[in-house]
Parts: sequence; C-alpha cells; structure tokens
Amino acid sequence: MNRHKQEYIGLDIVVVKSKNTTLTGLKGIIRDETKNTFKIETKQGTKTVLKNSSTFKINNKSIKGNEITKKPHERIKAKV
Repeated sequence: MNRHKQEYIGLDIVVVKSKNTTLTGLKGIIRDETKNTFKIETKQGTKTVLKNSSTFKINNKSIKGNEITKKPHERIKAKV
C-alpha cells in the first residue's frame, strides 16, 4: 500500500523537522487530521502541527508534510 493512502489517526508520530523548532522532536499519537494539520496527543496535552512546514516519522517511515497536504478522504481515494 502506498504510505500516503493510509489512515493516520491513531498512529504514533514524531515530528522530525519543523519550521517551528519548538515542535521538533514532539512525540505522540495522531488524534485528528485536517487538510493542513495533525492534532497530536502528547504527555503535555494536545498539540496542533502544520503539515506543510514539517517532516514526520510515522510507522518508522519519514513523510514530508507537503506530500500529504490534502483532506484525509481525498488523499486516501487519490490515484497514485
């Protein structure tokens, strides 16, 4: 399965790189997803992270946020 065509809610995530350097290294579980953001549940509470300006590690795979900047249902149905 193409890694971009999967559901991310409920998966573990690490922010590997972000323009907002305070988010780099953030770890948690994806609780919600919109076209432009992930809501990540962490030990410190829920954080909202912009996809476009970040790189993530999900299921031990590096994913650039700008490659998945679509509504979840559109990304899952998209032809590769």
